[in-house]
Amino acid sequence: MHTLTLFYDARCGLCSRVRQWLSEQPAYVKLEFLPYDSAEAARRLPSIQHLQADQEIVVMADTGEVWQGAGAWVLCLWALREYRGWSARLASPAMQAAARKVVHWISRNRIGMSRLAGFKSDAELTAIAERVMEEPVCRLRHDLDLID
Repeated sequence: MHTLTLFYDARCGLCSRVRQWLSEQPAYVKLEFLPYDSAEAARRLPSIQHLQADQEIVVMADTGEVWQGAGAWVLCLWALREYRGWSARLASPAMQAAARKVVHWISRNRIGMSRLAGFKSDAELTAIAERVMEEPVCRLRHDLDLID
């Protein structure tokens, strides 16, 4: 296994923040991120529409194996250099049920948690960037002059 593709909700602030955090971590394998509802996600994993990826993360290895929910999060930790030990702990029979409950609770409450923490989703940040790029240059210069 050399690459893991994480299918995430780009409209969720918490999901987008976790994607950013994961991408900044040193990893043993390459991590790729795709919004679960993108055309590329459907091309790579045609069954994604049946996996309820809008409710829990889906991870696919370059070997074709697919994980969802707590198993997907354990695999993400396994991929990270500093968290592989945690993945082994959470994958143990004694911890699997607890990990499943925690991941399910977070997944169910992620939108409210995003609002509470003030996390912007990738979709929101893209929309903001597009609006800024559409501003006429003279308007931006006028706004900057007002700041001085």
